[in-house]
Amino acid sequence: MKPAPIYLDHAATTPVREEVFEAMRPFFGPRFGNPSSTHRWGREARAALDEARERVARCLGARPDEVCFTSCGTEGDNLAILGAWRTARGSGRNAIVTTPIEHKAILGAVHQAAAEGAEERLLDVDGNGTVVRESFDEMVADDVAICSIMWINNEIGTIQAVPELAEAAKAKGVVFHTDAVQAFGKVKIDAASQAFDLLSISGHKIGAPKGIGALFIRRGTKLDPIMHGGSQDRGRRPATENVPYAIALATAAELSVAEHEKESKRLEGLRDRLEASILAKLPDAVVHGRGGKRAPHVLNISVPGTDNESLLMALDLQGIAASGGSACQSGSISPSHVLTAIGVRPDLASAAVRMSLGSLTDDACIDRVSEVFPSLVNKARSLATAG
Repeated sequence: MKPAPIYLDHAATTPVREEVFEAMRPFFGPRFGNPSSTHRWGREARAALDEARERVARCLGARPDEVCFTSCGTEGDNLAILGAWRTARGSGRNAIVTTPIEHKAILGAVHQAAAEGAEERLLDVDGNGTVVRESFDEMVADDVAICSIMWINNEIGTIQAVPELAEAAKAKGVVFHTDAVQAFGKVKIDAASQAFDLLSISGHKIGAPKGIGALFIRRGTKLDPIMHGGSQDRGRRPATENVPYAIALATAAELSVAEHEKESKRLEGLRDRLEASILAKLPDAVVHGRGGKRAPHVLNISVPGTDNESLLMALDLQGIAASGGSACQSGSISPSHVLTAIGVRPDLASAAVRMSLGSLTDDACIDRVSEVFPSLVNKARSLATAG
């Protein structure tokens, strides 16, 4: 009898929660109206959409009019970066500051702005992926339109001091954005007490379907829209609103916030046990970001003398799902830009395996992976030596 499959790729996507699926189900059936219509079906949809916006806002410590629904984290990141920069250009604030270890959604948006005339500045990060404060203080100056720093890195789990950095940016009049796609449900997020101006989240990282996210836009923060058309969402995102998915995001967000402390503690315990077990059997393995402050659900590890493509295939044959880094980079033969930026040797970067824990992870999963992963590594090394 084959062992049950094990899913350790929650940083890529999560299963849709049953509560979420049930909450959105009626809006695929009798409550199907377009919220922009004035008849009763439309009014019913509008009321549900407004309620979903209020629920997401409460989870963020925000006001409902500060929540803009998006299709995903990537759209939210692009709207934040390009919207803020295009609004500010010509005012003397032409630079954009970010880090070299951001998600490609951020780096791609910054590159696009640079092609339109922006000055791109990349902050220094240390070997654990933590922003070097001296670099931040030097680069975030009064000619900066927007600074964007990911709260939790999606590949190595490093947690940045976003509340403190946002305060420092605010003191210089710089708009501050954070990609909180991996952070929501893992750290305390409170727009009422924290100084960030823009914040992106994505539903499929917290038990909602793929295809829904939100961008928090603090009152007074000006953004040029990146799409044009109707007047939906106060003109910030002109498109027919996705009512069932907005309700799904609201439901998933509430569950994540309610379970935050208990689930984070549970995942951290499982992650630490998995890490300790692997290091005990493979003492030369390298855990990336281990010396910094890390999120509880991500373990990124390299074993010298292996390559992640072969290891991931071998794990998959054993029914274990993991990844080599960001799911958005799947198919790339280049080493992770995150690991390269923090100074990881090319051979170790090419060997990196990310195991990300979540709702489907329990003690039995950890026990099995702790046994299988070192065994597969030793087999790979033996084959390499024989070759």
